[in-house]
Amino acid sequence: MLYTYSQCIEKWHTDYRIKQLVKNNELYQVEKGIYSDTPNVSSLAIISTKYPKAIITMDTAFYYHNLTDVIPDEYYIATSKSSRKLKDERIHQLFVKDEILNIGIMTMERRDATFMIYDRERMLIELLRFKSKLPYDYYKEIVNNYRNMIYELDIERVQAYSQIFPKHKMISEALDKEVF
Repeated sequence: MLYTYSQCIEKWHTDYRIKQLVKNNELYQVEKGIYSDTPNVSSLAIISTKYPKAIITMDTAFYYHNLTDVIPDEYYIATSKSSRKLKDERIHQLFVKDEILNIGIMTMERRDATFMIYDRERMLIELLRFKSKLPYDYYKEIVNNYRNMIYELDIERVQAYSQIFPKHKMISEALDKEVF
């Protein structure tokens, strides 16, 4: 399990006690301010603990939803447009307007990490919104995978999401032409 420094203080009460646990290999400092009760921790677990309000999106979300087999080089996360820029080489931060930031969030677990991620329906909208910024082959792979799972999607949710986003007419047309 991962702990922030403040969680460690809550549990063990003093900085001295935390340092003793680290010294005796009962607790491991995996990063500045992040501790673990096991020596090996995934980057995803560290990122989800370090940035608990961040939402996994784009390439990373496509990968975790099994829409592509391309493993992203960075973790793509969405944060509020008013958030500060995060200085972490492992992440690619996308700033999202507050009115659409929390649409379609779900919780997912992978190995040692529990994190927030956009659901498949929201990611379909994101795919269509950012079509021009994605490599053509990558885009087509994901669209084809969406077509193959069309009966698993909540179509009403997709249509409701599409009405909330800017350029909703373009999104609706793309859904009709390319996916449904």
